[in-house]
Amino acid sequence: MPETLSLKEIGLGYSRLKNGIKARVVVCAGTGCVANGSLEVFDALKKSLEQNGLDVVLELKKEENGTLLSKSGCQGFCQMGPLVTIFPQGVLYTKVKPADAEEIVTATIKANKLVERLVYSNPSTGERTAILSEIPFYKKQHRYVLKSCGVIDPEDINEYIADNGYSSAENAAFNMSPEVICRDISASGLRGRGGAGFLTGRKWDMARIQKSAKKYIVCNGDEGDPGAFMDRSVMEGNPHSVIEGMIIAGLATGADEGIVYVRTEYPLAVKRMRKAVADAFALNILGSNIFASDKSFNISVMEGAGAFVCGEETALLASVQGERGMPAPKPPFPAQSGLWEKPTVINNVETLATVPLILRHGTAEYRKMGTEKTPGTKTFALTGHVANTGLIEVPFGTTLRHLLNEVAGGVTGEDGSVSLEAFKAVQIGGPSGACLTRDHLDLPLDFDSLKSIGAMVGSGGLVVMNTCTCMVAISRFFMQFTQNESCGKCVPCREGTKQMLNLLDDILEGRADDTTLPLLEELAVAVQRGSLCGLGKSAPNPVLSTLKYFRQEYTAHIKEHRCPSGSCKAFIQYSIDPALCKGCMLCAKKCPSGAITGELKKPHKINTAACTKCGICVASCKFKAIKGAA
Repeated sequence: MPETLSLKEIGLGYSRLKNGIKARVVVCAGTGCVANGSLEVFDALKKSLEQNGLDVVLELKKEENGTLLSKSGCQGFCQMGPLVTIFPQGVLYTKVKPADAEEIVTATIKANKLVERLVYSNPSTGERTAILSEIPFYKKQHRYVLKSCGVIDPEDINEYIADNGYSSAENAAFNMSPEVICRDISASGLRGRGGAGFLTGRKWDMARIQKSAKKYIVCNGDEGDPGAFMDRSVMEGNPHSVIEGMIIAGLATGADEGIVYVRTEYPLAVKRMRKAVADAFALNILGSNIFASDKSFNISVMEGAGAFVCGEETALLASVQGERGMPAPKPPFPAQSGLWEKPTVINNVETLATVPLILRHGTAEYRKMGTEKTPGTKTFALTGHVANTGLIEVPFGTTLRHLLNEVAGGVTGEDGSVSLEAFKAVQIGGPSGACLTRDHLDLPLDFDSLKSIGAMVGSGGLVVMNTCTCMVAISRFFMQFTQNESCGKCVPCREGTKQMLNLLDDILEGRADDTTLPLLEELAVAVQRGSLCGLGKSAPNPVLSTLKYFRQEYTAHIKEHRCPSGSCKAFIQYSIDPALCKGCMLCAKKCPSGAITGELKKPHKINTAACTKCGICVASCKFKAIKGAA
């Protein structure tokens, strides 16, 4: 780093430039909002600001008094995107379109008035809330790791530094020994956020004591759970926090090289991580003699091929080495012999992003959040039948009831109503996790509480399901995923998951008999016990948990040939109400199997034996005379 450009000077310089800004408009440019057109909103705001005679500042390089227009990473409230936040008022506008730009500029930025139609409206109460911090979705969270995501410009290293960024790494480089860093991280109780919950400090210390001239730090950004996007959002919204965590991990273990492994389906995360790494090298935060010390640390960004199994440590390392991503037996553990047989620490994105905050604020402050055995916070990707989907962060120990009622805004029913009464289950931990039911609404969400009922935090996916959901179909969905993602190395996982999937298909398609469930359970236990890695060992979890809590749904499919939720195609019986049928013959013309017969202007009938249950007749009937029931 140039002698005249310390971190403190960079931060003070940016803050001085920022003080001259009259207003700031932040457009969410996380993947979700970008997909919904937020970049077009950004361009429209820029054009409108210029047409209204306002000075537009896109990058703070000199003292200016205009309006700072910037992009952020994911702001979390994905259900309401594209999102635009205006400071200093702190106003959040939701579902913004390019056509709204002119009114936002003239009303809010020039006249300090609200655009009421863009203000958030609570789906349960109808109450409108304009200030971001007062919206229940945000107010009921504790945003710790995500505090800067959605606020700072992820592609501006100076803004990260101005917010005390890299101060923890700099302090560690000059004032902390490897032993002290490992001790502090251990004392914090930080547990890995990738799913296993192993103590981070212990893992680092295991690598630290290894006698090797070469060691590695690997950031696991291979987030493969269906519906999960926690790590992606951190890499997109605050990539420098991940880099700083890796530097500290390197200082703690004696590693001088790091690799960020990101799944190739995350192009925006890859782009922003690479820019952040390049900017850190330019300021000598990375490279030789970091922070003008005698320490060195280099980082490269690698794209993974998108295999779910590469989330497992040893499979990820094989992929980094150019081999097929397949797990290897342990021990030795990667901290002992990992990448190219050198000691290697592997942490996921969220874990690494937490580290700088722990060193900055102290372990005692960190332990004030969460529970005694699981301190801190956890990010969750909240999806499914809830009013407010998105990225959230709460302290460990928070209950499912709080998440659903207070943060998610309630569970949505089939009729569009919002109520906890519509809640049936939540799949936690992705395909490796399990179902939680109404009996678990007040269970603290932490590693130990969930483990006690056979569930797991996992990486943080939460899929909420209402009473119209078929739990057999849900277990089949996750089994299909894990079967597709099996690397095929071991027989229990490769063949066992395939046979479990076949048995689930038998149940859903009406072919199952009294021997199906016992065989399914026997297979599940065999796959659990015999598989080599975590993917296979946890693959049966969704099946076993749904059998435990919703066994009656399985038996209804098998013994009664009925789907209690009414959603399984094989058990739907279509009929025509003669009182409503006008005999227009449209359904008969549309039916691909010729199952509908009747004369013009007379009620028609459906031959259930010939019906393929495609539902085309229901969609084509203008008089709603055709009904389907399971």
